[in-house]
Amino acid sequence: MPDGTATAHLYRPKLLTTFREGYRLDDLRGDAAAGLTVAVIALPLSMAIAVASGVSPDRGLYAAIVGGFLVSALGGSRFQIGGPAGAFIVLVAATAAKFGVSGLLTAVLMSGALLTLLGLLRLGSLVRHIPHAVTVGFTGAIAVTILASQLKDLGGLRLAGAEPVPLGPKLMALAESAGTFSPLAFAVGAGVAALILGVRRWRPAWPGMLIAIALASIGAWALRLPVETIGDRFGALPSGLPVPALPDLSPAALLRLAPAALTFTLLGAVESLLSAKVADGMTGRVHRSNMELVAQGLANVASALFGGICVTGTIARTAANVRAGARSPVAGLLHAVFLLLFVAVAAPLAGFIPMAALAGVLLVVAWNMAEKAEFLRLLRDWRTALVLLATFAVTLAHDLSAGIIAGCLTAAALALFGRRVAAEGP
Repeated sequence: MPDGTATAHLYRPKLLTTFREGYRLDDLRGDAAAGLTVAVIALPLSMAIAVASGVSPDRGLYAAIVGGFLVSALGGSRFQIGGPAGAFIVLVAATAAKFGVSGLLTAVLMSGALLTLLGLLRLGSLVRHIPHAVTVGFTGAIAVTILASQLKDLGGLRLAGAEPVPLGPKLMALAESAGTFSPLAFAVGAGVAALILGVRRWRPAWPGMLIAIALASIGAWALRLPVETIGDRFGALPSGLPVPALPDLSPAALLRLAPAALTFTLLGAVESLLSAKVADGMTGRVHRSNMELVAQGLANVASALFGGICVTGTIARTAANVRAGARSPVAGLLHAVFLLLFVAVAAPLAGFIPMAALAGVLLVVAWNMAEKAEFLRLLRDWRTALVLLATFAVTLAHDLSAGIIAGCLTAAALALFGRRVAAEGP
């Protein structure tokens, strides 16, 4: 099996390479099984990520369907699965709260254009040089923030006003509303999280998230539990894709949303190439980083046109795709097609899903996202610990872009200090 090293620099989608090498019926069977498996995982997860991001669940599905299809059709990785990712929850929520959904879509489209430009300028390989301690630090901080963002729905809390986005004020507002805690909502959310983790341990081939969401929805409906559902908060979900439309692209809007778009771009590039690298490690192949960035950029542009949120390479779904026996990017294409069919058939049923159940799903996402063992390992060396903690603390206190800059500057300062000591000698 060729590893793709000789062509890793090319602007050639891996889908085209697959067909040139020869695509057989056996390959289609394997891709169909993998695509269905990933679609079953992506269905509840896409809705949960969208809701946690402060938008309606259908916008997460649009991103998974439209963006996921284009990532597989045009991408530089044979196994990458594109869609909404937990890492973007904090950024999307902050942008939506400040600028509204229209402003969010503008930022997503701008980010897509910038990602495409990064790929065309052959900067894909540079993105991967961000220090490992920085990626672990901001990933851990995002996991903590996601966990905090789910406490309201997990506990069925009712806040006096809008939920603050910054971590400190959010925790204070949640503490003030502790008297509205709902044991039933907590039981639903905690039960969903426990069931997902239990299925993952004892029956890893089963779709734990979908099973847990389905059982929670059926139980809440049959027992008439007084818990808020998707239907209560968002109304009925549409059963198809909307007509594409341009968001606000006025000069004033572009200038106002440029910082958010830059942050989306940076995180999207890092997350996508890390995910592609994980797929490389699992399969022995080599992705085409610049082609991958171009595909991610075009996927985000298309997602924004259809009203979807940010699209990136998703590590968990990409790994599930590989484990399910995917042979080519066709698996990712079919995953998007299966999702569209699910939405067309089962959209009315989504309204019965308890909000606490989606919070349970995101608890598992946050737990899995935090690289706990690696975080502790990096703390053993004072140099990597400084980089790690600088990134972690600044991301929590401010935002992701500031955290990455703080971590990279700390790493650069330590490297410069090390060279100076080496040059001076003992």
